[in-house]
Amino acid sequence: MNKEGSQKKRSKKAKVVCIIPARYGSSRLPGKPLKDLGGKSVIQRTCEQVAEVVPDYIVATDDERIVKEVESFGGKAMMTRKDHTSGSDRVAEVAKKIEADIIVNVQGDEPFIEPGQIKESVQPLLEDKSLQMATLKTEIKDKKERDKLGVVKVVCDKNDNALYFSRSLIPYPRHGEHANWFEHVGLYAYRKDFLLKYVSWQPSELELAESLEQLRVLHHGYKIRVIKTQYSRTAPCIDTPEDLKEAREYLDQQGS
Repeated sequence: MNKEGSQKKRSKKAKVVCIIPARYGSSRLPGKPLKDLGGKSVIQRTCEQVAEVVPDYIVATDDERIVKEVESFGGKAMMTRKDHTSGSDRVAEVAKKIEADIIVNVQGDEPFIEPGQIKESVQPLLEDKSLQMATLKTEIKDKKERDKLGVVKVVCDKNDNALYFSRSLIPYPRHGEHANWFEHVGLYAYRKDFLLKYVSWQPSELELAESLEQLRVLHHGYKIRVIKTQYSRTAPCIDTPEDLKEAREYLDQQGS
């Protein structure tokens, strides 16, 4: 290979594609992606946030109603199997069919996700070629949010690699003055090859107990880099009808 060809190869940019899993049958809030949020569906608001930084996105869903909704606002969606046990399994079904180096998984119920957070999740994979997966965390300052089962907590080691994720309060505040709590922000960035490998493994006991797919990765001994996002979490999570009500009130307060 000549010098020009070598430089071109080194300068090749990683192709980043965002895949948004959106399941219709949520146990706590059925039809959640299609719920109205200030005149737009939850899934439309999520896609609009994603498109600000990753125009190449695909909604991965198990329901034709969601496909029709996404196509109605000019987005792209693909049907997947209904029996996937996790969002990453659904994402992987679509990832197998497309060209990409890095896959970003943004949950379909994140209408308030900051576009800059997607950049934050991808950056570690661009900087460290040995890293296979990254995600984000944000400090929890509201006790009400801290105690919600729908708010997933994460604890990390000194190198910002995840030790554990849980719906329970971790760390437990036996000596509260030493405890800080972080919420796991609902998105992941993976190398495509690793994602396809990861979903071939059987769900671990911890994953099944907590209903948290990322625990499968830790069970197999791989690292998940967890970056503290620079963006503050002010919007509510949407996991229940009560959360949806709060989200609508939040949107009204923002004037959007």
